[in-house]
Amino acid sequence: MRVAADSSVWVSYLHGYQTPHTLFLDQLIEKYKMTVPDLVLLEVLRGVKSDDAAEAVALRFASFNIVTIGGRENAVAAAKNYRMLRALGITVRGSVDVLIGTWCLKNEVSLLHNDRDFDMMEKHLGLKCVRPPNVQ
Repeated sequence: MRVAADSSVWVSYLHGYQTPHTLFLDQLIEKYKMTVPDLVLLEVLRGVKSDDAAEAVALRFASFNIVTIGGRENAVAAAKNYRMLRALGITVRGSVDVLIGTWCLKNEVSLLHNDRDFDMMEKHLGLKCVRPPNVQ
């Protein structure tokens, strides 16, 4: 299985918070080579307070499979997915989330997240999500 985690989990994980999602991320890291979309890395690094801290985080992510998710093909597909959700009355709050979800869909990568926008993509687009045990 290929698995990625959204910044909604990584940020809490890197702050050392012990939540069902971060504890499950620990298990996933041990079991799989994590895939990290470049835009997730961007979201994580933009919130880091200093260049030294950002360098340490980037170094920590160096062992993961960093993938580029932008580009024309994914942008067109993500915009289509966004419009499809809007037609259902669902507004995804961030374009980056639609890009991440669309890339995961197209590449059969399961996503660990703590963000309701991905729940809607799972329900209506078929995004494969993984959840910590006992979390709905």
